[in-house]
Amino acid sequence: MRVVPRKIWLSSLFRDGSLSFSCGVNKKGVIERIMEKTYNPGVIEKKWQKYWEENQTFKTDVWDFSKPKYYALDMFPYPSGVGLHAGHPEGYTATDIMSRMKRMQGYNVLHPMGYDSFGLPAEQYAVSTGNHPNGFTEKNIETFSKQLKELGFDYDWTKMLATSDPKFYKWTQWIFKQLYLDGYAKYIDMPVNWCEELGTVLSNDEVIDGKSERGGYPVVRKNMKQWVIDQVAFADKLLEGLDEIDWPESTKEMQRHWIGRSEGVEVDFKIVGGGSFSIYTTCIETIYGITFMVLAPDGQIVKDLMPRIENKEEVQAYIEETLKKNDMDRTELNKTKSGCCLKGIYAINPVNGKEVPLFIGDFVLANYGTGAVMAVPSHDQRDFEYAVVHNIPMIQVIDGADVSEKAFEKGEYLGKGCKLMNSEEFTGYVVEDAKEAITKKLEAMGVARRKVNYHFREWIFARQRYWGEPVPVVYLEDGSIHVLDDEELPLILPELSDYKGKNGKAPLENATEWKQYEKAGIKGVRETSTMPGSAGSSWYFLRYIDPDNDKEFANYELLKHWMPVDLYIGGPEHTVGHLMYSRIWNRYLYDKGLSPVKEPFKKLVHQGMILGSNGIKMGKRYPEYVVNPSDIVRDYGADTLRLYEMFMGPLEVSKPWSQQGVEGARRFIVRVWNYFTDESNLTEENDGTLTKVFHQTVKKVTSDFEVLGFNTAISQMMIFMNAAYKAGKCPREYAEGFIKMFSCICPHVGEELWSILGHEDTIAYESWPTYDEAAIKEDEIEIAVQLNGKVKTKLMVAAEADEATVKEQVHADEAIAALLEGKNIVKELYVKGRLYNIVVK
Repeated sequence: MRVVPRKIWLSSLFRDGSLSFSCGVNKKGVIERIMEKTYNPGVIEKKWQKYWEENQTFKTDVWDFSKPKYYALDMFPYPSGVGLHAGHPEGYTATDIMSRMKRMQGYNVLHPMGYDSFGLPAEQYAVSTGNHPNGFTEKNIETFSKQLKELGFDYDWTKMLATSDPKFYKWTQWIFKQLYLDGYAKYIDMPVNWCEELGTVLSNDEVIDGKSERGGYPVVRKNMKQWVIDQVAFADKLLEGLDEIDWPESTKEMQRHWIGRSEGVEVDFKIVGGGSFSIYTTCIETIYGITFMVLAPDGQIVKDLMPRIENKEEVQAYIEETLKKNDMDRTELNKTKSGCCLKGIYAINPVNGKEVPLFIGDFVLANYGTGAVMAVPSHDQRDFEYAVVHNIPMIQVIDGADVSEKAFEKGEYLGKGCKLMNSEEFTGYVVEDAKEAITKKLEAMGVARRKVNYHFREWIFARQRYWGEPVPVVYLEDGSIHVLDDEELPLILPELSDYKGKNGKAPLENATEWKQYEKAGIKGVRETSTMPGSAGSSWYFLRYIDPDNDKEFANYELLKHWMPVDLYIGGPEHTVGHLMYSRIWNRYLYDKGLSPVKEPFKKLVHQGMILGSNGIKMGKRYPEYVVNPSDIVRDYGADTLRLYEMFMGPLEVSKPWSQQGVEGARRFIVRVWNYFTDESNLTEENDGTLTKVFHQTVKKVTSDFEVLGFNTAISQMMIFMNAAYKAGKCPREYAEGFIKMFSCICPHVGEELWSILGHEDTIAYESWPTYDEAAIKEDEIEIAVQLNGKVKTKLMVAAEADEATVKEQVHADEAIAALLEGKNIVKELYVKGRLYNIVVK
């Protein structure tokens, strides 16, 4: 053996990746062999992911009612071909941490995952390739699932769902059938956003500046027969339900605003020369201030008036321009000044018989309210601006403000004792009294009715696309509608040779044989539109509980035990879409006795957006700032990604990505790893050095996890590790307690450390650590000492000291004694644990 003058170390990695041997030669030429444990996430993470899968560690026995339940849920992702982006793991890790803690606390946890797998990208793939979209979708699901498993989430994969699976959409069709039979799903003629290029109806949020969100194709308004769901019928129940759930107040307020419940009066107006229309108003007190009326350009009233309109060409041109806009564009406040006078057409104000001109304006929607509004420019800012642009006179009817520069609106005059003016016999009435008196007058005239109105409109429930749930109805030769029997469900999508719609018709029109229906003497043609993507996601949370049931959408006893969802996490972009639709479907099923709860989601949290390191949303515009989570997993490990995203800041806040932050998270994991894999740091003795900080850590981590304060929980874990390193020794019971908490955030490291400490079973079902309040109690606390409210010094006093003892200590302080010399003490006040104030003259 050759002897070298200095120690040389050679390392070789053990096959399991967690151990390495270091060999060296000392000055005397004797070989040293020291075993040390090396953190290798690539090996450790694969090892535990394999273990969890083989042992079905997180499979939930939904029939086990012996424990309290905890149902954690992530919003249904769409399985895009791109796969996960950096924002996905944030919310998923949050539910994962909660699931793991609750499991250790003795709960039976349900934490499932699935896919909202009907969607336009798969449709476009089918159109461009001629291949069935299911293969494309299944491949994307496989990719997405692989990425999710690489992040170590504790999903019960035996309960995975996909909305495009006929086993699932059988029950989507069945629920739709019930909605139809109970009168909530309807087939009506209504204005829609039509995209010729895509060959389908689009929802308002799929249209931007008159073009389709996907592809940028022109969109026009046209009347079509459409399947809709009468969500207005659920409006009051939805409003009532918002008071029962733990949701962000901003989200609840957006839903209230979207539903838009108001109480007002519907008034009839006659048109000079014949005809009439109605308007709905919540400001009947301003009726004497009407100087013009505005009708929806695309409404039936204007169509009926067209022969009498003197400027037909101008009006028709404005109507055509309006049809290119969606409802969202038309109702934005900065676009409400455009309009066109209907020359020669006047309406009569029923309270005073005055004639007022009629206009059309794109901000009035034919399918909202009556399709007409009364305009009182002195008391509505939109009407004020419109009147200025179109040189229309104004009449002030509410006293109390100058209306020469801006309108005096109801938000400013209601409840302020303001009185009416220029309102005939009602002049001098306080506004609130005038509301009632004018309403009674109009009711007595037979031209008005009290009414509750909603901003809410029908939910358009059909798309002229292939890749969606077929609507289970048949149109018979006599024009009636036949709904399929239960045993005919699921109605499965047929394979096509061409997935593109032709001449504005749905792709299923190409399925000539499938379209034709004949059974038991009933002959007809199937509906060829399919349901929107929101259909399956409106009830999937119920199916997770009983995903293999082929007799009903879910067993009621199971639903009764598991619902509602205890924690639901997802993006705020679903505030008035998915979250509203889910509440409607669940409420319908509750009213029918099929869901046990009025509200499906008990607690809702919106995770913030993870921005690029440039502080801007990650996306195609700045590809150099886009972070692929798979790259982080490859280079640093999944536990590092999880820890970093939870430590970035509060869950609900948007945060920029930081590569330094990723590296810092990795260093902390290594710090934890190095400490607990060094057996010399662990002791069976407890000298009390770490007692207080351990119990403080258990208390803070537990309470912070409960409120999803993961960043502050991690900070406390860091405090504990600093104390452990400083102490040099850690009692084994504290080491195990810390690793249990740490494993919720970094499950692979947690499992490996648990194994190294000598445990053969998974850490997942170990009991959560507890803390002792007495151990946390501070012996001494710091208080501020004030003179006349100004802090002069700070003192340490016994935590349990009474006022007399503290007073004695304060007066004994040399600095305070010097300040009190020659002063007259007027009053002394002790706020326990905080301050002692002396008032002097």
